Amino acid sequence: MSASALSSTLDTLWFTRCPVPTATGIAADRGWFTDEFAPDGIQVRSLQDAGTGRSPEDHFTHALTGLFREGGNVPALWTRGNGEPTRLIGLTWIEERQAILVRRDSAIATPAQLAGARIAIPHRPIAIDFWRAMALAGFAGALGAAGLALGDVVPVEVQAAPHAPQWVAELEALTAGRVDAVYVKGALAVETAARYDAVIGIDLDAFPDRTVRINNGTPRPVTVHQRLLDEHPEIVVRFLAVLIEAAEWAAANPADVARILAAETGAGATGVAGAYAWTGSADLRLDLSEDRLGLLARQEKFLREHGFLARPVDIAAWTAAEPLAAAHTLVRARATER
Repeated sequence: MSASALSSTLDTLWFTRCPVPTATGIAADRGWFTDEFAPDGIQVRSLQDAGTGRSPEDHFTHALTGLFREGGNVPALWTRGNGEPTRLIGLTWIEERQAILVRRDSAIATPAQLAGARIAIPHRPIAIDFWRAMALAGFAGALGAAGLALGDVVPVEVQAAPHAPQWVAELEALTAGRVDAVYVKGALAVETAARYDAVIGIDLDAFPDRTVRINNGTPRPVTVHQRLLDEHPEIVVRFLAVLIEAAEWAAANPADVARILAAETGAGATGVAGAYAWTGSADLRLDLSEDRLGLLARQEKFLREHGFLARPVDIAAWTAAEPLAAAHTLVRARATER
């Protein structure tokens, strides 16, 4: 199957996910995509596998028509805003340790104390600088908790190479005294912060208001190309059914979830435990509830206002709810048959 066309006989599906907790990563580890589609002669391949012959940019552009993507909403919204006919077929909300880090001797311990602080805003020369978007949204969320805004802090540009290790450029700037605060998230951030002796000044996970944590991964979309949905809707439903079953399995197998997350994130046990304390009751479920769609709409507005989107994205028009509903029906039917 080429990137430009789908044949009526589908022989390859692709999937991609970010190095974070995803139902896609769970299903891949369990071998369930192969179990589902191999009997039909359909090969299921990951963009992250070596030697696929695919460009890493496919993860961001979604120009590959046979691709399922479970990843950050910044690239997904950017792609849709650029005119690629993708559809939103699921959303997760997965807490993954979001925090504002400071030096050990810093007095910053509340959002209000960020006023006037120099904050690290990374810049990477890539097509969609989601790192920059994450930092802006992270600080905006923290400041908003105190009734402040990005205009109340001093942004400091921190240059990073396109594929530089996560958070290193920002934490080096913190250690050197060029900035006072750094936004981070995820398992690798826990381990990297320890190497630079940075500490949590503001724990964004501690706020009961989830809007403080709206960011690239919260909520996280599952998207598919319109052509795959049009030409092979039953394949989309079956793929989603596998994700539903993977999320159910994850909730019942916390020890295995921690192991899989270590492999998915590239972090050790300390990083996984520090970032994903919820693994004892993992919730990787997909839904398209009004609540989650509303959170995504707020993210779309933020990204548009800060120049990350070429044009507005109508969340309602982007959403295709029917495949997920049909997938739940299929999962229930299979459970009855067993």
